[in-house]
Amino acid sequence: MDPTVPSPARLYDYFLGGKNNYAADREAAEQMLSVFPEIRMWARANRAFMARAVETMCDRGVDQFLDIGAGLPAESPVHEVARRHRPGARVVYVDHDPMVRVHAEALLADRPAVTGVVQADMRDPEAVVGHPAVTERLDLSRPVGLLLVAMLHFLDDEQEPYALVGRYLERLPAGSYVAISHAEKDTHPERAEEIEKLYPSTGSSGRIRTRAEIRRFFDGLTLLEPGVVHLADWRPRSDEPHYEPEQVWAVCGVGRWDGAET
Repeated sequence: MDPTVPSPARLYDYFLGGKNNYAADREAAEQMLSVFPEIRMWARANRAFMARAVETMCDRGVDQFLDIGAGLPAESPVHEVARRHRPGARVVYVDHDPMVRVHAEALLADRPAVTGVVQADMRDPEAVVGHPAVTERLDLSRPVGLLLVAMLHFLDDEQEPYALVGRYLERLPAGSYVAISHAEKDTHPERAEEIEKLYPSTGSSGRIRTRAEIRRFFDGLTLLEPGVVHLADWRPRSDEPHYEPEQVWAVCGVGRWDGAET
């Protein structure tokens, strides 16, 4: 871990008002805020979507989750949301940042049998899904809720993000679900371009995509209603703030994986 290089996980923590970040993270975050001042709203809306997606999957019988790019522990983490609906729910968090692993392991120390942490690169689905922390906790013969929330825009096209999603799904049983959120460039193309220029300062590449490009991530999946929509419009709740697309230019969706065609 190099505290002089900003980390996406620690940037997200800063945007959510957390304190698990370093000076380099705060400097990079303020640069982003100067271009995209509504990013704090985006972070909150994204977090709220993830909770609603997990609740929806639980309502459909899913009781085990794989959270890719989990980030640092924040309010209403996946295991707490899931266990409100499914008390025996199992969750494995995955992130490449060692700080995430240390904090998450401390937070989850009381329930190691049902909640695990993997320090791994999301670009290697085979290593992630095959990791002992995953195979010992998740029953991969039953449906899994795969969370790729605010992660795929950290991959440029050379890293083949569409194929990456497919590689994850191929290792999960039919009946699994995947939740995806992704920044979109149609609403504010100039600001999206400026954000892309800041990606290298976080030690990550990436690309902000059009809504049509983001919909491609759901090819081969059965989309749940209301489809691929802006964050605040995916099954909104009356007790949550409502953000307009001009404020939170990111879209999301949840799809069911019915298995590879034979």
